[in-house]
Amino acid sequence: MSTRIIIADDHPLFRNALCQAVKQVVRDASITECDSIGSLETLLTGMSDIDLILLDLRMPGANGFSGLVLIRREYPDIPVVVISASDEPLIMQRAIEYGASGFIPKSSDLGQIATALETVMGGSLWLPAPVHQQTTSLEEHEFAQRLKTLTPQQLRVFMMLTKGLLNKQIAGEVNVSEATVRTHMTAIFRKLGVRNRTQAVLAANYLNIDDSER
Repeated sequence: MSTRIIIADDHPLFRNALCQAVKQVVRDASITECDSIGSLETLLTGMSDIDLILLDLRMPGANGFSGLVLIRREYPDIPVVVISASDEPLIMQRAIEYGASGFIPKSSDLGQIATALETVMGGSLWLPAPVHQQTTSLEEHEFAQRLKTLTPQQLRVFMMLTKGLLNKQIAGEVNVSEATVRTHMTAIFRKLGVRNRTQAVLAANYLNIDDSER
């Protein structure tokens, strides 16, 4: 049976290069490509037995770590390795905090990619060695833990809330009543330890990637 891998990146040239690298490392790889969080979700809905997702943080439908958080919450059994142009140690550690099983900078050579994929598919976390000395702030760690308590639907509502959508708009997007959205909001505020929409939006800033970290 082949190893089923999804490469999610919105740059065709890099997707092609990564495909070639993965095929050299994982000889039996069956690779599917996509270029947005929406298309990734569609693929995951229609496919089963995915062994690994290689995910770029910066794609349509994602804001910072939001795409990673959403995919990990909806499909907790599928390991996700972040592939990014960033090689900032703190960004790598934050990716792990939000559920990634590994982080591969796009500047990595074939040997590093091979080690990373073998490690993750073997059930362990992988980061470049120096990154293990980095830690996220206590506040962000607590936020990440609280975020994990949201259901997939609550997480969707939360992401839409942070984009400024009104309850009516959110209801239309997730195909539920406004009353159901309000119920989700109440649960979200309680789980995240915030009191209102403004505080929720401020808390969501932890998911952002600052320009200085790109």
